[in-house]
Amino acid sequence: MTSIADYALLGDCQGAALVALDGSVDWWCPGRLDAPSVFARLLDPDAGHWSIRPRGEWTATRRYVEGSMVVQTDFTTAGGVVRLTDALALGAGERGHQIGCASPHLLVRQVEVVRGEVEIDFELAARLEYGLVTPQITSTPRGIELGGGAERLALTADRPLSIEQGRVTGRFGLREGESAVFALRHRRVVDPLSAALDGRAALADTVAGWRSWTRMHQGYQGPYREQVTRAGLVLQALTYRPTGAVIAAATTSLPEKVGGSANWDYRFGWLRDGSFTLKALWVAACPDEGQRFFDWMATSTGSIGDGRVPIMFGAGGERDLTEHQLDHLAGFAGSRPVRVGNDAWTQKQLDVLGEVLECAWVLRDQLEDLSPFTAAFLRSLADRAATTWQEPDAGIWEGREGQRDYVTSKVMCWVALDRALKLADRLGDEADVARWERAREEVRAAILQRGWNESVQAFTGAFDSDHLDAGVLLLPIVGFLPGDDERVVATLDAIERELSKDALVQRWTGSGDEGAFVICSYWLAAGRAMAGQVDRAKQIFETVTGYANDLGLLSEEIDLRDKALIGNFPQALSHIGLVNAAWAIAQAENLHRPDQPN
Repeated sequence: MTSIADYALLGDCQGAALVALDGSVDWWCPGRLDAPSVFARLLDPDAGHWSIRPRGEWTATRRYVEGSMVVQTDFTTAGGVVRLTDALALGAGERGHQIGCASPHLLVRQVEVVRGEVEIDFELAARLEYGLVTPQITSTPRGIELGGGAERLALTADRPLSIEQGRVTGRFGLREGESAVFALRHRRVVDPLSAALDGRAALADTVAGWRSWTRMHQGYQGPYREQVTRAGLVLQALTYRPTGAVIAAATTSLPEKVGGSANWDYRFGWLRDGSFTLKALWVAACPDEGQRFFDWMATSTGSIGDGRVPIMFGAGGERDLTEHQLDHLAGFAGSRPVRVGNDAWTQKQLDVLGEVLECAWVLRDQLEDLSPFTAAFLRSLADRAATTWQEPDAGIWEGREGQRDYVTSKVMCWVALDRALKLADRLGDEADVARWERAREEVRAAILQRGWNESVQAFTGAFDSDHLDAGVLLLPIVGFLPGDDERVVATLDAIERELSKDALVQRWTGSGDEGAFVICSYWLAAGRAMAGQVDRAKQIFETVTGYANDLGLLSEEIDLRDKALIGNFPQALSHIGLVNAAWAIAQAENLHRPDQPN
């Protein structure tokens, strides 16, 4: 069975694909990261793939082409060495902040022999709409066309291929210096036909496009610069460029426990992750990406009135993300059900109020002249925090067992009120400063009284509880208390003692055999740095980062038993945590740039 760590992410800032170390593309959602798949062998052996690999036995190593999201895999065989280069093409000539604006939804694969002579096996088995549709395949003067349902694929190749039983296959030999290029373009049936693209030119242009973006974003000079740069590229690849939405992961239903049922669709943008995302974009990229992300949040939310504040949206800003199951898919390693959509969109999570206002505070220099709509939007969030902070909610972990008075939710309500007060001079005459000040002090007092447990010697997960929850690691990160406050340090100690193993932090007391959430480990590293414990912060950072795969990619969780990557992959929040923890360590070492967020 292919493990999650075996996969590499390909991105064009619109869709995403995963290619395994064995040369098989087992996941591709073209056009949008949350679109139906063309290949989904990731979730079922019969749900589609595209394999290019040497015939016979081989060993493989791979890397990203420097400064890009283009992957090169070198296969070593008895007859020689063959290099496979894979990319989702960017739009022709796109550079810098424009990459992804006009991506052609083109998967390009080039195979070339570096040494010797190698025979290559080729197999393309597209299965559209999450494996439901086996396309008709026809040979045309333009190449090979595959179609079914609402989608069409056009394959161009410079080697002869055969059509057989719903597949395109081929076998050919290459000598040293020879190469072959294959390009698969996706369109919807309603889209017009477009001219065939030169695969080699598209590949070279895509490398140039990514490198131009990377050159523009070299501002971070602190520790772990290489890892921060790679994380920034991953976040850019997970950004749906037409709207600016940062999508939580490239996949759906990769299990939190192999064989279990906690398999969720994460191909959406969460307001809950907003401030962490924006700060990471600022550090690893620049404020422009953060500005687009904030604009997406504000415009997607719209006017909230007396209704529930949404916690997440589709890549285009869609509100209704109703969940359903794909019962025809076996699931990753038999982990069922496979889900599309996420019913968490219906939950009440009060933390989003603080997340959005914290984003506005970080972007304050870019938001000097707020539009009337944006000012009203931010005022409404502060008013909502003042009105609802005492209410229970579902919390940041999106549990479906009921609502509680989660400490993290109260803290983020405090953040909402605190940042609104700091921005009050920009929020117009309707800013209710006196009310916000009163509510801010009330929620702060409640957290200090009911969130702190003297017997546990820690802030706990909910009011009047003795259960630990890693979410409270956010207290110093959001500025509720200083990092060296004795209660913060005691909480760090308790969580590391009770919830952590090998620097890997589980979410709450009683997590059992649930994996460790990567973001929690990075929160712990950031907390140690803010407490002045830089050496320990670095130990935690380096340990958890060491569990990334060979390309530096992280999933949502890490299995505590075998340290395998589990959960959806790659997970934006894990890479966001990496960036922000590195920045916290840089701050603690006085290596931060003065214009970075605070």
